[in-house]
Amino acid sequence: MRGVLADRDLRILLAADALSLVGSGALWLALGIWAKEMTGSNAAAGMVIFAVLAPPVLLGPLAGMLVDRVRRRPLLVTVNLVTAAVVLLLLLVRDSGQLWLLYVVAAVYGASWALLRSAQSALLRTLVTDPDRLAAANGALQTIAALSRLASPVAGAGLYATLGAHSVALLDAATFLLAAGGLALLRVAEPRPVPGDGSWWAEVSAGAVHLRETVVLRQIVVAVSAAMLVIGFIEVLLYAVVDAGLGRSPAFVGVLDLGFGAGSVVGGLLAAPVLRRLGPGHSVTAGLVAVALGEAALIVPSAPVAIAGLAVVGLGVPPIVAGMSTTLQRLTPAHLQGRTFSAVDVLISTPQSLSIAAGAVLAATVDHRVLLAVTTGVILLSALYLGTRPEQRRFAAGPDTGPTPDSGPGEVPVDTATR
Repeated sequence: MRGVLADRDLRILLAADALSLVGSGALWLALGIWAKEMTGSNAAAGMVIFAVLAPPVLLGPLAGMLVDRVRRRPLLVTVNLVTAAVVLLLLLVRDSGQLWLLYVVAAVYGASWALLRSAQSALLRTLVTDPDRLAAANGALQTIAALSRLASPVAGAGLYATLGAHSVALLDAATFLLAAGGLALLRVAEPRPVPGDGSWWAEVSAGAVHLRETVVLRQIVVAVSAAMLVIGFIEVLLYAVVDAGLGRSPAFVGVLDLGFGAGSVVGGLLAAPVLRRLGPGHSVTAGLVAVALGEAALIVPSAPVAIAGLAVVGLGVPPIVAGMSTTLQRLTPAHLQGRTFSAVDVLISTPQSLSIAAGAVLAATVDHRVLLAVTTGVILLSALYLGTRPEQRRFAAGPDTGPTPDSGPGEVPVDTATR
């Protein structure tokens, strides 16, 4: 972390990310509360969250293509400024007659989030060429994400309760404006974007094709996607754990979430040294094992054990995300960074969303301990698959043979990482 913070441009990028995450997390919480308060409908609140989550999945490939067709820093500045302006439209909302405006803002916000994440990942690879520093930067991003998870509910719910929903909108707009100002100060020489030379479909699907042909990255995505088919269960099962397992009120979920947040902070701080020692693929494997063990602990009807279990789950998440991000950035040329990121994002977020829905259905008829046991088993099998791939061992042991940030078409080396 210290080495990352010594770099001026990385400090700016991390600060911009922190601002966006805190403001966005606060707004996300406030939008759901606001819709529920105006209408009294749980469905209306749920539709706001759906409006945020749907655009990254539906528009991901198009967002990735845009990221690969322009320079990333100006794109990040522009998207932050546009999002700030759109969020300010929430100041026009007075009653349920303007509920539609909440949905519009939520949808634009979701689309901008898809662009921001993809462009940030691509720009980070341009800023950092050394593999160890890249792993450290991704670990720092995970630490910031964990800290924002702890701070955002306080900022969102606190401001909403004391000053009203409009104050949260102003906070979020301010964070986007500050992020845009910081990103404009970056001193980065980006390569000229590579123009498209194929059909529209070939251009949009180029990231998915690269993912399919890059064995090391494909194996990681397969393992994580398989785990995501059940990881989403926990969003629903936590309430059953608290009620049926621990005999506590639903508010105790907040205590468990604090345990998860604390574990995530520690996991983010440890992500870089873990990646250096194990390599990206085996770091993802270790993270999956930690998540599985943490979820297994929730079967035990003990509050301290449950809190510790969620902390272990949080501990495992940063190595998974940092390992997958580092592998993608190292093995993907500059002109495919955005589209490959979007392809991976869709393949991870889609099974996660489906598993949340499936968990809601299954939790009504199946004992939560059985579902937790199934979840643990599936995640461990995913870890076993990834941990036994010889390509992951060779990639961890060898030098960084991935493309440089300014690699053009045809410059991706063929080695153990690619077919």
